[in-house]
Amino acid sequence: MKFAAPNRLPWLLLISALVFVTDRMTKTWISAHIPIGGAIAVVPRFLRITHWTNEGAAFSLFADSASPHTVRWALIGFTCLAAVAVFAAMVRLGSRFTVTTVALALIFAGALGNLHDRIAYGSVIDFIEVHIFTYHWPDFNVADSAIVTGACLLLLDSLLPKKPSAPTTELSS
Repeated sequence: MKFAAPNRLPWLLLISALVFVTDRMTKTWISAHIPIGGAIAVVPRFLRITHWTNEGAAFSLFADSASPHTVRWALIGFTCLAAVAVFAAMVRLGSRFTVTTVALALIFAGALGNLHDRIAYGSVIDFIEVHIFTYHWPDFNVADSAIVTGACLLLLDSLLPKKPSAPTTELSS
């Protein structure tokens, strides 16, 4: 007799919800307390909390497009499709906690966080600015961090050796 594994999807969705709420709360705080272009030094010459908007994709790709309205709606459409695909994978794999399912929960939350900004404001609010010596990393936010962390976890999981599954035996009549 084979028992069904308990469904972990509600817990994965809780992870997504917590990341989404954290993203919304931080962006709301930044918008209320730091003017666009303003900054607060956290670790001088290394980390600042800033307030910028990004109308393009990752690393401001397409931000200077000749047709920003088209870019905005293309990014909204792409993000919706990606979020649906990630959610479908979470549902399919949601009976277990694995590196993959947690990664998908993070990516799903990040996609929804940035999708919210794009629909509500026309751009994404970025506020974490990192400098490493003379290198300046493009500003990012909690949603971006969740997406990158999830992607790194997926990559790591794909590189790790897989445990062999238990052999199954079939009864023949």
